[in-house]
Amino acid sequence: MRNTTHQNLIPQSTGLLKISSLPVSRELDLKPLKFSLIIPTYNEGKNIQQLIPILVQLLDKILPKEYELIVVDDNSPDQTWKLALELTAQYTQLKVIRRDVEKGLATAIIRGWQVARGEILGVIDADLQHPPHILIKLWQKMEKGADLAVASRNVDSGGVSEWNILRRFLSRGAQMLGLIILPEVVGRLSDPMSGYFMLRREVLIDQSLKPSGYKILIEVIARSRIRWIGEVGYVFQERKTGNSKVTWQQYLEYIQHLIRLRLDLWQIRRFIRFGISGVSGVFVNMFILYLLREYVGLGLTRSAILAAEVAIVNNFFWNDRWTFRDFSKHQKGRIKTFRRFLKFNVICLSGLVLNILVLNLLYNLLNMNEYLANIIAIATVTFWNFWFNLKLSWRTTDNS
Repeated sequence: MRNTTHQNLIPQSTGLLKISSLPVSRELDLKPLKFSLIIPTYNEGKNIQQLIPILVQLLDKILPKEYELIVVDDNSPDQTWKLALELTAQYTQLKVIRRDVEKGLATAIIRGWQVARGEILGVIDADLQHPPHILIKLWQKMEKGADLAVASRNVDSGGVSEWNILRRFLSRGAQMLGLIILPEVVGRLSDPMSGYFMLRREVLIDQSLKPSGYKILIEVIARSRIRWIGEVGYVFQERKTGNSKVTWQQYLEYIQHLIRLRLDLWQIRRFIRFGISGVSGVFVNMFILYLLREYVGLGLTRSAILAAEVAIVNNFFWNDRWTFRDFSKHQKGRIKTFRRFLKFNVICLSGLVLNILVLNLLYNLLNMNEYLANIIAIATVTFWNFWFNLKLSWRTTDNS
């Protein structure tokens, strides 16, 4: 093996699964490229030696000297990484990562994206079941302005070759399950199980990814800022060498992943933090009310108004620094912070009006117990405040 090949062996990255605007653990003087294609591997030594020359021949025609191929190997027993590294003497655009810390296809893809230099990121399987020539059609979709271009088995000119009935049933069943649990994500694609796609790096920047198992496309769509999706039909090919890595455990991981994404998109953790911040506001409100009444001597109405406003300031501080920190860090500056505070104030005050309306509706019109009515009113306002603050006070837009 030539010494020059060591320059093409990239150290494996660790830490958070986030994509930055600049590659991780790469030389700073390396210029950006138009395209980076990640090839995750495990025991694909024979296939990788066939695939790389085909990819180079295809991409040299449309992106000469503007692309890179990155093989991310999970320390394969057949030394796929070593065989790929030997190819770098002939194909200098090929880079290799040998992972001996983490395992799994989905995380391998993200680790590849992290060190990639491309403005557009892609992924293709190494087993030749993804026809390489489809890359040209995917790239054409990206040139037309797509944020994500997906190779689909379920559109015109797409198919699954020689799959048996059981495999077809499991694939469709997985898609239907995804539609039930995550309709707003899975419903955007004809083939959400596809592992063959390209996307713009910018839609993933600073997004926290939490993939599970071997399917990553649903994770990408759920957590990124993708607007336009282009789809290209392809026929999934049968494996010629090596063994399939699909197991029942991976189907279970897929279901667990769907459920976790559902909970994350429902903002359960954020809502709990919002509730804790609100509870702290109750104590602040009561303390300030006590001080103003007992030591300052203000009337009840003025004391209640001032105490409520101090509680709102308290709640805003904790929500801005904790509950919605991932949003506020993109909206730095006193003016933007003050704008968020004004919106928060208006929403909370309107919530107070809503509280009174719901309380009176339940107590006076429906004859509900006054304490139960108050609990329902508080719960209603809590959801009101959380939802509208999420959508109005803390949000990241192009003008934020």
